[in-house]
Amino acid sequence: MPSHRGKAGDIGRIPFGPFAQFDLDLIRYFKHCPRILPECGAFICALCGATFWDIASLKDVFKGIPLTDSRFSSRQKALLVAVTFASCGAAAQAQSASTNWMGYANPLQGTNSSGGFSRGNTLPLVARPFGMTDWTLTTGEGGWGWFFDPNARAIQGVRATHQPSPWMGDYGYFSVMAQTGKLYMKPGARASTYRPDESVIAPNYLKVPLRRYSTTLEMTPTERCSVFRVTFPKNELGRFIVQMEGDSRVQFDQQKGIISGFTRTKPDGSPENFACYFTARFDRPWKRVLLANEDKVNESATQVEGNRSGAAIEFESNEPVVMQIGTSFISTEQALQNLQSEVGTRSFDAIRTQGQQVWNENLGRIEVDGGTTEQRRTFYSSLYRAHLFPRMFHETDAQGKVVHYSPYDGKVHDGVSYTDNGFWDTYRSVYPLFALIQPERYGEMITGFLQGYREGGWMAQWPSPGYRVSMPGTHGDAVIADAVVKKIGGFDVKEAYAAMTKHANQPSPQRGAGRNNIADYLKYGYMPGSVSETLDFAYDDFCVSQVAESLGLKDDVTKYRQRAMNYRNIYDPKVGFMRAKNAQGEWRAPFNQYEWGGPYVEGGPWQSTWAVQQDPAGLIALMGGKERFIAKLDQMMVEPPRYDVGGYGNEIHEMTEMAVTHFGQYGHGNQPVHHVLYLFAAAGQPQKTQYWVRRVMNELYSPDGFAGDEDNGEMGSWYVLNALGMYSLCPGRTEYVLGSPLFKSVRLRVPGRPNLTIQAPTNSDKNVYVQKVSLNGKTHEPIWIDYADLAKGGTLRFDMGAKARERDYSRTPELLPHSMSK
Repeated sequence: MPSHRGKAGDIGRIPFGPFAQFDLDLIRYFKHCPRILPECGAFICALCGATFWDIASLKDVFKGIPLTDSRFSSRQKALLVAVTFASCGAAAQAQSASTNWMGYANPLQGTNSSGGFSRGNTLPLVARPFGMTDWTLTTGEGGWGWFFDPNARAIQGVRATHQPSPWMGDYGYFSVMAQTGKLYMKPGARASTYRPDESVIAPNYLKVPLRRYSTTLEMTPTERCSVFRVTFPKNELGRFIVQMEGDSRVQFDQQKGIISGFTRTKPDGSPENFACYFTARFDRPWKRVLLANEDKVNESATQVEGNRSGAAIEFESNEPVVMQIGTSFISTEQALQNLQSEVGTRSFDAIRTQGQQVWNENLGRIEVDGGTTEQRRTFYSSLYRAHLFPRMFHETDAQGKVVHYSPYDGKVHDGVSYTDNGFWDTYRSVYPLFALIQPERYGEMITGFLQGYREGGWMAQWPSPGYRVSMPGTHGDAVIADAVVKKIGGFDVKEAYAAMTKHANQPSPQRGAGRNNIADYLKYGYMPGSVSETLDFAYDDFCVSQVAESLGLKDDVTKYRQRAMNYRNIYDPKVGFMRAKNAQGEWRAPFNQYEWGGPYVEGGPWQSTWAVQQDPAGLIALMGGKERFIAKLDQMMVEPPRYDVGGYGNEIHEMTEMAVTHFGQYGHGNQPVHHVLYLFAAAGQPQKTQYWVRRVMNELYSPDGFAGDEDNGEMGSWYVLNALGMYSLCPGRTEYVLGSPLFKSVRLRVPGRPNLTIQAPTNSDKNVYVQKVSLNGKTHEPIWIDYADLAKGGTLRFDMGAKARERDYSRTPELLPHSMSK
């Protein structure tokens, strides 16, 4: 969705309401010319693409013009009032039956990124929530990483993508493009100029005028399919191009009017038979089909196989041509079955409308009132990001049975499957958010993740789509433990526990599964040479203990809780940080508090020392008590953002992103510090948590970008939870620590549960400090709230003020977040 501002002097017509045109001076003064965009329910400038996301935002622009301004006549002032309140009021009335939360979401958020500097490293995904196949514009060739650049002005096609992160790469991908004139198969040669201000990129809908071809391409997705509608110039031959990547095959059936095929683009370690299949059909007969390999056309072939197989399907039509295309990881026949069940005979507009409804049903589980338009846009853009991953990897066959291709053993099995998730990132915020708003989906996801354990023998660390090597720890443990303690249900807890205890104790021969060098960790009580792995393993052991407790396994509880205290083995009081030891128990030397890499993953001592979510009280004691602990946290927030590249050998983007913000050594652009601000609360100073989280929300998030890699919804979920006024300091526990809510009122509407209303009526930019909290009319003293209380619904009220409220918690430690040490 375009969101840039217009330039002074923009003029044009307003095609809504009773007025046809502003006076020229008035338009030049406002610099905007709004119109209603039906697909998204937003007001869009017809000339410059500036976006007004609701009636309030439109009024925000108008209210800055004083009605006493002598440059405007009485008629102009009356017109201003009429447009602001009459025309906009009519639009508001039309929206009142079903608020279009999707209209706030900006799929371009975070896309203006590169490998050297991330504002999210996202793609503008047009998709259904948790859909198996997503769709995105592509402006560059290649299957790795950064194939969409929002600053480019030529597109090569619309890609069917399964990329969860540019660092993981894409798989099972292919492209669709529309074209007139001479046939060009090569992506760079066929590219067409487009103008973002003429285009629409919404969660459910894509519209791009291709200026080179005088053609308009539209697309709307389902979970595993999509529908394209292309309007070619009248009396000209038009064509669709469907092009696979890598080892692939494409064929067509003239009698059935079907194009089908597959691509075997896949990550390392995938089964040999891995493929993404497609089947496409059209709403009218084609004139001819040309097949190609390596961009070379074979005019007589009905099937081609090799590298970059593709098809050019030509039409003579003065009406828009519709292509329906289904995808599958099982077969071309299953792709057709997916097409039949998800699209059938429904029209393009019916699918688009359904997509909007589905997105509004999911995003509307949180209804926000208050805040600025930018805050609401940031909120729902972040919530949209949280609903993209993990992706479903299962399909429904012709008999109505749920089945899936296994990326672990290459076979087709019954049941659900989910993939594309970096647990090292997502356990921190995504799943605590899902527990609140997607509890039924959460349990199903764990069942899907356990397929890796059933079919490959181990639970994947970073499934994409199968085993991938990336990041330390086995933080799927936290995802499971959080669901168990919150009684989410929907999965086999005993089976999950068996998967957890296997990788907690046994070396894994499978790359991308298990804990690296687990034997050394068990022998020494720490990982020689590694701070990050020691801390991650200790936290994961705590999560194992939580599940053991739910199963009544007392001996296991004792065993894993003892292991969860191993963090104490690598704290060096002389330097005041967690520090690596070798196998002989000697500290790694020399020590440099600013050095990244080596013992620390994507950080250094400042960013990594705090990863003891399971035992804040123990960490506080280890670091010399509350006063010294808080002083260290205070220092972190103001310490110059200096860094030495250390073991990385060069500046990585996380270093850059920390250095350009104004939060000291607190590098919010990467996940290891995302819980740290809540350690202030754990130490008895929640007012500092409130101050800093509000600053992070206001300064490091926007509708356009993030402070660093968004990472499968984690960065977005952090914002959503904090905007609600809470955060899960320790996933695997039932508590959410209270922060500083962003909006005056929020309502959580989850099917099957009572509504939960979160109120902060005195909230404002200045009133960031919590004065009092009440739950259902009764004073709530703890600075945390239990999940069970949130799930019961009711009203959680924050009374906010401009002055920090300080309190001594030394005699009431039960009011502080829980720790293993108390």
